[in-house]
Order: sequence, then structure tokens, then C-alpha cells
Amino acid sequence: MEAPMKQINVLVFFAILAISGLQTVYGAGECGKFSTPDREAFKLAPCMSAAQDATAPVSSSCCAQVKRIGQKPSCLCAAMLSNTAKMAGIKPEVAITIPKRCNLSDRPTGYKCGDYTVP
Repeated sequence: MEAPMKQINVLVFFAILAISGLQTVYGAGECGKFSTPDREAFKLAPCMSAAQDATAPVSSSCCAQVKRIGQKPSCLCAAMLSNTAKMAGIKPEVAITIPKRCNLSDRPTGYKCGDYTVP
């Protein structure tokens, strides 16, 4: 039963992304001129279960995306707090722990992300 629910969550996530992509505004925001926090949140799809459950394992593909997006801490923060992430059921208080759970030594420890602080 867990597998079908996971597939439904992923499908909902992609549907939300498609809808949010229609409302994209181009500008030089947290994620640069050619991307938005909602687009970057889409790239965090491999992190879905890890961003909903603090005890779930974090996949290597998730860690790779977090490391890449985390090169701009403000972008990673914005993606984790984006409307796309919220609609996908991401829990910011859990998502913010992923860089530490990935053992990223260059994570922005102490970086303030909304109401949360990167551990």
C-alpha cells in the first residue's frame, strides 16, 4: 500500500509543478536569472520521503541535488519553502535537516531559512 501512495505523491508533485510553472516570473531572484524556487523544488523530487519524515533514509540522488542547489543557500532555502514544496507535503522543519543528514561538510550551518536554522 505504501508504494501506490508514494506514486500518487510523486504524480501530485509533478502536477503542482506544471501548474506553478505556468505562473513563472523571470527575474534574478534567489535561484538566479534562469530559475525559480519552484523549479528548484521540482529538482528535489528525489528528496520527497526524506523531506516528510526525519527518520527516512536520504538517497544519494537527493544528496546530490541538495549539494548542487545548496551552493546558493538562499536558493535551497527558497526551494524548501516554496509553494511547490508546500503543496507536495514537504515539511520545512524536516527538509532543513537534509544537508546534515547527507553529511555535507560545506552546508551553510547556522543559515537562517525562514523560521528555521540549518543544523
